[in-house]
Formats: sequence, C-alpha cells, structure tokens
Amino acid sequence: MAASNNAPSALDKEQIFGMAEKEMEYRVELFNKLTHTCFSKCVDKRYKESELNMGENSCIDRCVSKYWHVTNLIGQLLGSGRPPM
Repeated sequence: MAASNNAPSALDKEQIFGMAEKEMEYRVELFNKLTHTCFSKCVDKRYKESELNMGENSCIDRCVSKYWHVTNLIGQLLGSGRPPM
C-alpha cells in the first residue's frame, strides 16, 4: 500500500524541475534583452560621467516599464488564445 497518493512521483518531480529550469532560462534571456535594449537606447556611447544622468535615468525607467508592459500583454494574449489586435 502506498503511503500517500498525493506525493509527486520521480517523473513528476523531474518534469517540475525541467519546467522551473526553462522558466529561469526564459527570465534570464528576457532580462538580458531588456538590459541590452534599454541600455543601447538610453545611454550615450561615450561615457561622460561615472553615473547615469537624469535624462538617462528617466529614459531607462520608461523603457523598462514599456518593455515589461508589452511582455505581459503578449503573454496574456498568448495565454488566452485570442488573435492579436
């Protein structure tokens, strides 16, 4: 007799681990793309100062906000199965 029918099997654990690993890979890739895109768009190629100036900070803030908004919107559309607008 099995002790508990609710305990995940070894195969289930492997699938869960695999899904978590894919999710981490996706998050890292998303972060890297976001960083590259916003840095390229907002930061001057020739560094003049050791820290970001106010304009660069504002640009990066807006860029990141838009990037996350669009990423979430695409995820919702793909998850709902609806065709794009």
